[in-house]
Amino acid sequence: MLVRADIYDRNCPSRQVLDRIGDTWSVLVVASLAHGAQRYTQLARRIGGVSPKMLTQTLRALERDGLISRTVHAAVPPRVDYALTDLGRSLLRLVGALEEWAETHMDDVLAARETYDTGAREIKAQALRSQA
Repeated sequence: MLVRADIYDRNCPSRQVLDRIGDTWSVLVVASLAHGAQRYTQLARRIGGVSPKMLTQTLRALERDGLISRTVHAAVPPRVDYALTDLGRSLLRLVGALEEWAETHMDDVLAARETYDTGAREIKAQALRSQA
């Protein structure tokens, strides 16, 4: 089924795709799988702060969208590997660029936040003084 994409239309499926690939946990899972298949525990260790529930939901959603594959190996204990599909690998340049941008501009963003927060505190203090 071919659907005309319009990311600005709230009912367009492309909006759901954007939500998926722009989600923090999805970006980190895709980046973590860039160099090959990994087990759930490896992903959980690599992605600091992700809860088991959120990692499981993210992996299921990425698998449903065809971005990762899940391979169950007949072993004791059972072993499950996650890997990027061709579709998932097509995101690597984009995800890599996001990762690089975030790490390169982290100090700039933190400085901007500090400037904003300082200004907001000053405005609030002025408002309180004018009420007194």
